[in-house]
Amino acid sequence: MIVLVTGLLAFSGALLMLIAAVGLLRMPDFYTRMQAAAKAGTLGILLIVAATGITLGSISALLHAFLASLFFLLTAPVAAHLLGRAAYLSGIRPWVLEDELAGRYHPATHELRSSNAPTASAPGIDRVEETLS
Repeated sequence: MIVLVTGLLAFSGALLMLIAAVGLLRMPDFYTRMQAAAKAGTLGILLIVAATGITLGSISALLHAFLASLFFLLTAPVAAHLLGRAAYLSGIRPWVLEDELAGRYHPATHELRSSNAPTASAPGIDRVEETLS
């Protein structure tokens, strides 16, 4: 039974890694390629590491598999975010038609201005002010 479970986990992980590889080849720009590799690749690696830990069967192997999975879960999204940020700041434009960051990011100070800042004329502000007073 354990062989069946670990085989299914390993096969699923390999399939997700294959999907990530196809995404790298088929997606139109850097950002969508990065997203495909980050999402499917992360889950694929986690499934393969889980299959390895279960196959080895010892407490030490399971602990190492858990720690490796935790490390990957913590670092992969951060790395993808930093790669996307560096690509945007270096001038690689997204494939989408509308760049939502255009005009909001100040490159000298690295500050991002929000367009949804609350104003006094926002709906519901009068009721909030009445409630607070």
